[in-house]
Amino acid sequence: MTSYLIVGGGELIRAGEPVEAGLLSELAPSRKAKVGYELLCELLYRPLAHLVVLALLPLRVAPPLVAASAGATGIAAAVELARGHLVLTALLVQLKTVLDNADGQLARLSGRVTVFGRYLDSELDLFVNAALFAAVGWATGRWMPAAAGFVALTFVLNADYNAERLYRLERGLDAAGTPEATGRADRLLRGLYLALYAPQDRLVERFVEWRLRDAGPQARLLYHDCGTVAVLAQLGMSSQLAAFGLCLVLGDPLAFLWLALAELAVVALLALRRELLMRTVPNLKEEAL
Repeated sequence: MTSYLIVGGGELIRAGEPVEAGLLSELAPSRKAKVGYELLCELLYRPLAHLVVLALLPLRVAPPLVAASAGATGIAAAVELARGHLVLTALLVQLKTVLDNADGQLARLSGRVTVFGRYLDSELDLFVNAALFAAVGWATGRWMPAAAGFVALTFVLNADYNAERLYRLERGLDAAGTPEATGRADRLLRGLYLALYAPQDRLVERFVEWRLRDAGPQARLLYHDCGTVAVLAQLGMSSQLAAFGLCLVLGDPLAFLWLALAELAVVALLALRRELLMRTVPNLKEEAL
């Protein structure tokens, strides 16, 4: 099988052909532009996913198919967890993470970023998480902690997403939103996305605007600070599933449930830090006038 390398813009060259120095720096087009980068993802899962992309690009595999494969792998992991196969589940979860990273990289490098793929990826992540926590409840008989862990993880992931989104909005940067759909399948997935995620996003937006109702421009910028975004980025999906896999290998899936609940304290401390940062600006009401 012929090996390929990717150069800027997604162009392919055959392995062994002369290339300019600095080729690795040209792989940046596969990276999604963000303020806070998840270090474990950048150092481990993204490079592994790139190997998958190298194999799939010459085959012209559709990115949504990779997203669907990630979702199917996650569901298979939940089934194996319910059957008590903890180590196999841990391996499948890591494979799901690699594929989950690969679909976006493949879409960006091949120039096939679509509304369908955008919504499909987000919704499959939520369904897989629900299946994994349900499997923990089934395997351990601890349904209430499993449900609480799922809610806590969903809240933390939503806090990560909205911290980045609102940071960019406050500074007039492009922010991830809910792109309009044209085709029937796109509209269906968009409607499902809005039903699942929009209430959480609106709740966060209303809370933030309530807290900033008397704040001036400088205080608002301090509230939406880069440090909060950077810390919450480390609680992203890839890191969460890596921690879940470690708990499984150690034979204690319930440990991840308690970890997810403990992360709520991290979010609360970051919220307190934002309040303190905002209050470093004197006379907020006067500044807002």
